[in-house]
Parts: sequence; structure tokens; C-alpha cells
Amino acid sequence: MVTIVDTVTSSASPLRPRHPEKANKPDTAILRKPSWIRVKAPGSPVYNETKKLIKEHGLVTVCEEAGCPNIGECWSQKHATMMIMGDTCTRACAFCNVKTGMPNPLDAQEPARVADAVAKLGLRHVVITSVDRDDLADGGAQHFVEVINAIRASAPGTTIEILTPDFLRKAGALEKVIEARPDVFNHNLETVPRRYLKIRPGARYFHSLRLLQRVKEVDPTIFTKSGIMVGLGEEREEVLQVMDDMRSADVDFITIGQYLQPTRKHAAVERFVTPDEFKSYERIARTKGFLQVSSSPLTRSSYHADDDFAELRETRAAKLNQ
Repeated sequence: MVTIVDTVTSSASPLRPRHPEKANKPDTAILRKPSWIRVKAPGSPVYNETKKLIKEHGLVTVCEEAGCPNIGECWSQKHATMMIMGDTCTRACAFCNVKTGMPNPLDAQEPARVADAVAKLGLRHVVITSVDRDDLADGGAQHFVEVINAIRASAPGTTIEILTPDFLRKAGALEKVIEARPDVFNHNLETVPRRYLKIRPGARYFHSLRLLQRVKEVDPTIFTKSGIMVGLGEEREEVLQVMDDMRSADVDFITIGQYLQPTRKHAAVERFVTPDEFKSYERIARTKGFLQVSSSPLTRSSYHADDDFAELRETRAAKLNQ
């Protein structure tokens, strides 16, 4: 069964659309998923342990909020991606399942709870992402810093990857986060420039590209990472141009995955890209100089992030020793 308009409850309203800005949009067609997209339903004992720990710590995960298809596999390995600063986003991207609206104030205790959960999960690598917080003067940059610092204190052996908003019109916010020195700085371009007005209307392609470039200018030792979805009506040549744009910004790691439509009110899947096409994108990306590439139908920003980070670090070390 396909959800047409998902609903959520809140203190202000007992029942409201999860995406009020999409509620009156016309329905879009849902394409039948091919065999290479289907995944097993979650439910292993370790998955349930991870779910319990997340709930006990009062945390939000992008795995749940964005409806990630890999949640069963990842949580069965205790790999949960924390989503900080609440569960409500101030943007209204056409592809995203995270609910939209006016967020609650920041929770000052959240960094400590995230750090405690990371320590208890025993993660060697953790990915921290967030909703967009255009309502905050710094876009939530200081909160990212506090989460990074708390994890360093509670789990000093854990490497930290952050997946940030674009900090659009938030002067000095990016530099504040860079100064906290995460191991990986990820910011997704999401799609090709031509599709931004339709798919990512609150963002600006070249601002996001410049953000990634700026990270390297300030601290070249930080790995940078970015990703796009395919199946949204882009052309192959446009994907290759995005690769070139990322390399011009010295991005180390690219992820390419299939867009999956959350509801009939979201942007439609134009087509399902075949596994062979994903392999072709991977080969081309490696020839363009990326240190690491993840390109497959089920690739997501944090999918296998721990193994990918280990390989990323080894690849750079090998290049430096040549």
C-alpha cells in the first residue's frame, strides 16, 4: 500500500500532515520497484537492541525519519545515524520524508545523550546529521560543535563524520564547525543543478559546492564527502558534470544512490537506474580522482560509512607515500 498523505501528531495539533506544504499537491505515480531495490524487513535481535537504546536516549535518527531502506541491515550492526536538532526541518525539499514545520528550541542535553549512545553502541565510526535549522542565527553550527566535543569526550576512539545543512546566509557558521575538526565533512548536493528549483528549492547548487570547497581551504586534512540521487530526471552527462564540479572543489568521496519516493505527494521517480549503470558511474568517478566512491541502488550517505572511512584513510595514506 502507498501512503498518500502521511500524518503526525504534536502538542499543537493532534493530527496534521507530515508535509503540510505538499498536502494539496497533485498525486504522482508510484513506479513498481525492481528486484534489485527490495530489502528484507528489519527485526533481528540486535536491530531491536539498537532501537531500544535510541528510544531510551530520546534520540532521533535519519534512518527512521527519512525511511531509509537499509535500516534493517545497519541497525543489526548497531550502525545508527543520529539526526540532531529535532525531527522537524525548516526546508521543504521535494524528495525528503523528514517532517517540515517550525522546530522546537534546541535541547541543551542532546549532545550528552548522543555521546552516551555512541559510547554504548561501541561505534568505531559515527555519522551525525541534522535537519535544516534556518530559524537559528548560526543554522545550528554551535550545536554540531557541542555534539562533536561530547563524542570526543565519551568515545575518544570513535571517528566522527558529520552530514550538515548548507548554512545558507549564516556567516561564520561553517568555519565554526570546521574548527571542531570532524574526521569527515559531508554535505550532499543531492541532484544536478537543472533540477534544483524543483527538487531542492530552498538551496543553491553553487553555494553547496562552495561550502565543500571552503572546508578544504580551511583545513585540508578533513575528508570531504558529497552525494547525489539519481532517477529524478537527470541526464547521464549532467551526473558526470556534477562529478567534475565536486573534483574542482577537491571532494574526496562521492556517493550515488537511487531516489525512492516516500509518498505520492513527493517528487516522482522518473526511472530506476540499473546496477550496471551504477557500476559505470563508479568506474568513471574513480578515473576522475575521487579517493572513495559508493555507487549502487541502495547507496545512502551513511551506508557502510565505517568501512568506507577506513578505506578512504588507507587510500589517502597510500597516495601520500607514493
